[in-house]
Amino acid sequence: MPRAPRLPAKQDFPVHQIRRYLEPGPIVLVSSAHRKQRNIMTMGWHTVMEFAPSLLGCVIAGGNHSFELIRNSRECVINLPTVALIDQVVGIGNCSGAQVDKFERFGLTPLPAAEVGAPLIGECHANFECRLHDGKLIGKYNYFIFDVVKAHVARTPKNPKTVHYKGNGEFMVAGEVISRRSGFRSEYL
Repeated sequence: MPRAPRLPAKQDFPVHQIRRYLEPGPIVLVSSAHRKQRNIMTMGWHTVMEFAPSLLGCVIAGGNHSFELIRNSRECVINLPTVALIDQVVGIGNCSGAQVDKFERFGLTPLPAAEVGAPLIGECHANFECRLHDGKLIGKYNYFIFDVVKAHVARTPKNPKTVHYKGNGEFMVAGEVISRRSGFRSEYL
């Protein structure tokens, strides 16, 4: 008779800190522009919602300088940094674009986008140009639903080392790939 698997010991955990386990994806840098203002914000609360059209949902706090820039312009760029930019990621998240040009302060290169007015961040592994697809939840939840209209991805590395926020000033680094492709039905790949 097979032995029952050993179950991990568990303890109660504060529900307001569950993000330490459930953050939906890598930390991104969101660049925005409206009129003569531009900004970058650090964001972890985003999720892919649909494949075609490519919809991305995210929460942008109403008090964030980027909130009004994005709400008014109805567009932004979601930029994917790697672990090499961890200090910039933290610094950008700890100052306000209302008081400082974050591109200059953190030595990042703004590049023109193909489809939107917000700049790409040149040092990031990938850049996803977005237009507001649905704004019905902005007023109630600060939830933006974007349509990704153009994507730019670096050729190498194939599996970038992205950073994932755990809360409490701690990050995890992703980049190791484990394939189980043979176990998938082709239509689910």
